[in-house]
Amino acid sequence: MSIDTERDIEANLQIGPTTSGMVRLFVVGDGFEVPMDFDPDEAEEIAEEIRAAAARARAMAQKSRR
Repeated sequence: MSIDTERDIEANLQIGPTTSGMVRLFVVGDGFEVPMDFDPDEAEEIAEEIRAAAARARAMAQKSRR
């Protein structure tokens, strides 16, 4: 499986600060919870990766519409 493989799994994503100064990504689905804590610098790097992926996805969608 890869990141491009579709799956029939539903999950919710919550993002917020922790009381210890970390940024938590909390993924909750049917029967599972995945808390992932990152220091603020790591969280900003992840945010940049998400923005870059969104830009690439947008460009791919525009190409497929042509």
